[in-house]
Amino acid sequence: MPVFIEEFAVTDRESGPYALTSGPDGALWFTLVHSGGIGRLVPGGEPTIHQLDPECGPTIIAVGPDGALWFTEHRAHRIARITLDGKVTEFALPTAECGPFGIAAGPDGALWFTETSADRIGRITTDGQVTEFPLPISGGFPSAITAGSDDGMWFTLNQADAIGRIGMDGTITLHGLPTKSAAPVGIAAGHDGALWFVEIGAGQIGRITADGVITEFPLPDRTSRPHALTPGSGGTLWFTEWAGNRVGSITPDGIITVHDLPTDGSEPHGITLGPDGALWTALEIGTLARITAPRTPTAQLGLSTPSASQQVQTTQHTQRRHP
Repeated sequence: MPVFIEEFAVTDRESGPYALTSGPDGALWFTLVHSGGIGRLVPGGEPTIHQLDPECGPTIIAVGPDGALWFTEHRAHRIARITLDGKVTEFALPTAECGPFGIAAGPDGALWFTETSADRIGRITTDGQVTEFPLPISGGFPSAITAGSDDGMWFTLNQADAIGRIGMDGTITLHGLPTKSAAPVGIAAGHDGALWFVEIGAGQIGRITADGVITEFPLPDRTSRPHALTPGSGGTLWFTEWAGNRVGSITPDGIITVHDLPTDGSEPHGITLGPDGALWTALEIGTLARITAPRTPTAQLGLSTPSASQQVQTTQHTQRRHP
């Protein structure tokens, strides 16, 4: 099925839009990993940038149980919170140089995050109380994290080729992946109750059930370096291909479709379902891309119309079913 992709400039090329999420205020919130900022964009409006310490490296952003946005500051080794009116609070972490990366709200009313350099999973309450849980592995590089349907938090271990789960009591279980050098990064809960993840090293999409059964789906381009994924509508998940300069979708039964992005070398990273029902992805070249299928006229949505060079209607690049 054709998709229509539009790009909207939100900052300069050096700032590096990285991750994004839909806020409770009907806006997209995104991180600027290189310039140290948090951005906000209401579809159809102009972006607002909240400047942070330029060297802090804001990375993943998620909605908290308190209605604020929470994000990791990877280079400053902090967890931070920004309210809908732009007030920022930063929380230092107990372990020095821990490199927080992924963050997600848990079923217990707290935020859970990964510490890439410290082999720990962290938990922070909305009033800033931090607890850290050491992993039973060294050098695993815990990366993205998400809440599962089983009341646990699931995370990727990029350098250990594994998927982990931590319960609300701190019990940790690790599941090794069948493919060596898979290097999983992004992870999200699917509509089917399973966890889905990307393998940036192996060029595959993975699925793991709550009891640890793993299925891997090779991408048509195994060198595309998939980075992040998010549930869309109708059970389909969408993902980004950082090196392939594409976005793609995978159905619950493993049918994969990929689409080229309009601008060469745009470096897609985070992806989310937007407040307008479209898919949005953060492109490191300074734009956010909006993906719709079938095309919904821009004027009907009240969105600012990008230049012709920023619009493209694509057909599927390829399609593949896992054997």
